[in-house]
Amino acid sequence: MKLSPNSFGQTLRFAVEKMDLRESINDQTDVALGLAKHVLLSEAKSTNSVLSPLSLQAVLSLIAAGSKGPTLQQLLSYLKSKSGDQLHSLSSQLVSVVLADGSPNAGPLLSFSNGVWVDKSLSLKHSFKQVVEISYKAASNQVDFQTKASEVTNEVNAWAEKETNGLIKEVLPAGSVDSNTRLVLTNAVYFKGAWKDKFDAARTKEDDFWLLNGSSVRVPFMTSRKKQFAQAFEGFKVLKLPYNQGDDKRQFSMYFFLPDAKDGLPALVDKMDAQSGFLDRHLPLQEVEVGNFRIPKFNISFGFEASKTFKELGLVLPFSGEGDLTEMVDSDLGQKLYVSRIFHKSFIGVNEEGTEAGAASAGVIKLRGLPLPAIDFVADHPFLFLIREDMTGVVLFIGHVLKPSQEA
Repeated sequence: MKLSPNSFGQTLRFAVEKMDLRESINDQTDVALGLAKHVLLSEAKSTNSVLSPLSLQAVLSLIAAGSKGPTLQQLLSYLKSKSGDQLHSLSSQLVSVVLADGSPNAGPLLSFSNGVWVDKSLSLKHSFKQVVEISYKAASNQVDFQTKASEVTNEVNAWAEKETNGLIKEVLPAGSVDSNTRLVLTNAVYFKGAWKDKFDAARTKEDDFWLLNGSSVRVPFMTSRKKQFAQAFEGFKVLKLPYNQGDDKRQFSMYFFLPDAKDGLPALVDKMDAQSGFLDRHLPLQEVEVGNFRIPKFNISFGFEASKTFKELGLVLPFSGEGDLTEMVDSDLGQKLYVSRIFHKSFIGVNEEGTEAGAASAGVIKLRGLPLPAIDFVADHPFLFLIREDMTGVVLFIGHVLKPSQEA
């Protein structure tokens, strides 16, 4: 059947938009791995960790929407985006397509929410308000920072708790908001997915998990005799556990990156960041028979001050007195605004049924093919994990397990 000129144009435009979206997501994934490497090898070098680079990128994108000049250019450079319009278009597509709730179609329960909290003495610039509401679907809230800072802190924390189904109860620590605060930009992401093939809890047994220091602890391991998406690469193995897709057109999966060496996690994290497009080149594509197969159950809560990390990575202007955040509010005070701190908290739980994960971020702005042989996959030493939407490549969560909790 021949396409009409109009139909052909629409098809071509869709193909170009899809290609642009994939390219933008690939860039975003490189940013995510760079951020994860810095956090995992510094802030979390001796503890379990999980973070949502997607949540942090959302807050940075909101800040970019209210920036201009060198500050905007530095944000775009860090986020690997060519322009503010491209950045906001990507966010709009992610919110409406990739991050829509899949539970009505028997897929994963997914929630992705943004919020803006502005002091009642100020009004948002029309252009900023439009981008916030249209591209980011963010609700704007008028509050009183100057006399009710603690009440606003409680309000933002209650919002984060609600949007993450109770997983994140305090994204803003006490004292982080005060009478000098003029805006708070927030994001919350929640994911709950059931494995496509659930593990039999009756087969879960304790075994040794080896720590980076050479000692071991006894933890519960899940196992299965079914075929698995697994593949060996040079120096490490990768396992893919798909979530139940239902009638949804998306496909979410959890990936485990297991170094061959028991102390090989830091080197693997370094390798993942050093090679652009690393993930797409190191994913198992087909199911294989597994021999010895064990995955530990684990729960992780982790939080850190992301603004410190961003500054260490070279993103400094939004946090300095020299930054330009004048596109946020209609007031001369806009010239005195700066990002005070960005906070991030995440949680993930993995068991026989599936995965539940949540994260919240808050930026405080103040004045100033062939048959393969069987493979063993025994995650009995530190490994990296991530949750990804496979059709687009969007990474929702990433972290590492150094020592699974003995009671998961």
